[in-house]
Amino acid sequence: MNRILVTGGAGFIGSHLCPLLVANNYSVTILDNLSPQIHGDTPKTPSWVEECGINFVHGSVTDRGVLESCLSECDSLIHLAAETGTGQSMYEIEKYNEVNTQATALILDIITNKKLKLKRVLLASSRSVYGEGAYICEVCNDEVRHYPTARKPEQLANQQWTAPCNVCGHTLTSVPTRESDNIQPASIYASTKYAQEDLISICCESLGIGYGILRLQNVYGEGQSLNNPYTGILSIFSTRIRRDLQLPIFEDGEETRDFVHVEDVANAFLAALTAENAPNTVINVGTGELTTVVDIASKLTEAFGKDPDIKVTGQYRLGDIRHNRADINKLRNLLGYEPQVSLMQGLTRFVDWVNTQPLPEDKLDKANAELKEKGLMGQ
Repeated sequence: MNRILVTGGAGFIGSHLCPLLVANNYSVTILDNLSPQIHGDTPKTPSWVEECGINFVHGSVTDRGVLESCLSECDSLIHLAAETGTGQSMYEIEKYNEVNTQATALILDIITNKKLKLKRVLLASSRSVYGEGAYICEVCNDEVRHYPTARKPEQLANQQWTAPCNVCGHTLTSVPTRESDNIQPASIYASTKYAQEDLISICCESLGIGYGILRLQNVYGEGQSLNNPYTGILSIFSTRIRRDLQLPIFEDGEETRDFVHVEDVANAFLAALTAENAPNTVINVGTGELTTVVDIASKLTEAFGKDPDIKVTGQYRLGDIRHNRADINKLRNLLGYEPQVSLMQGLTRFVDWVNTQPLPEDKLDKANAELKEKGLMGQ
């Protein structure tokens, strides 16, 4: 039986991926610190871990001794553990660098110096590494791809939400972002994810270890933390909907995201793990479809059986992007996988699950107040 270590495996994606690995005859070990921000103030090992016969190690990916022990017992590695909030990363810079970048370096240092012969290493990366991603100008030349830089505070303050063409000045149009498109991280979180990618690709290639880097779009679905006010827009909104609170929408509400269900993400990891030949490259994981934030807020509210109560605030956060969706041709062609869960199917499943969970405290206002205090959010 293949032995696999999944860092951060007790979290959202891991809760779908690890049982899937067990069902496919993998012996799974999870290393997770059960962060209170994700798992609540009194975190405990999820019940499904024991039910699936998974070996659980409570510890941090920043702990060399724990990592050495876990890595020595595995044949493959799926690295999910990370700090993930874009806004929070802009003022917890040292923490994000330690947990994301330095911990990945530590893992690779151990693999290299202990001469561990892993079969495959997979990384959960993020579409955030693209920054604004790819655009075209439909007026002057729709064959040329544009890569706008991060939006500046003065642009956002003047409600210049989408970048203009640098040739004719017309507003650019978002197009699916390819893995070969420019990398332009707009947040500390994004920069740490790209650093992880570089570390893993360089090290695995030098050691002859097969690897895969999956750049995930906006993952949602059952099991997403309802306690974390810094990431997971559907989880944040679900709590406010259940409490009959208004949904505040940043910018003009027309910003878009590519929402991919966690089941499709888990299956993409399984495909990358079991492929006869390791991808040895970066692969986008999304649906390739755009949904505006106003639209997703309305659809989610209606899925709860309520009338939408939405306020477009014009507020903005530094480090946020305007649009991004994935070109998923490599997902189809290299891994032979096509997303199976439609947005409406996924929202229905998510709402059905949320309705079985205790009603959490709404922490969105507190999180936004922290951003405002640090000058990272404006009107």
